[in-house]
Amino acid sequence: MADTGIFATTAEVQRKAGAGASSTSKAEAYVNDFMTQAESEINALTRYNWSDNYASLNADVKGVLKEAASNLAAIYVIVYDMSGYNSRTEAEDLINVLRDAYLRCIGILRDKKAQDFMNGA
Repeated sequence: MADTGIFATTAEVQRKAGAGASSTSKAEAYVNDFMTQAESEINALTRYNWSDNYASLNADVKGVLKEAASNLAAIYVIVYDMSGYNSRTEAEDLINVLRDAYLRCIGILRDKKAQDFMNGA
């Protein structure tokens, strides 16, 4: 099976989920599903279909999309099974860091001036 996500790869999501991530939830099939959900959510929240226009975007825009999607997908990987982490607190700390970065990216992507800048770049 190959990566089917547009914004980020399985390997990028796995790295963010950390060493304690479940082998099931970090498997490519699961990550592909999580990525599809993350990409759709990003498109809906920002009211712009980044997926359809991805090939024409510059590297900076792709980087923000990659960060947002991989952060959200990694949260899904962690939440699926937290038993591999040293503690629930460790898993929750990872989730909090990833959520904060995801929300920052969404804020950038939702900002109309940032969208105009990114689309014109």
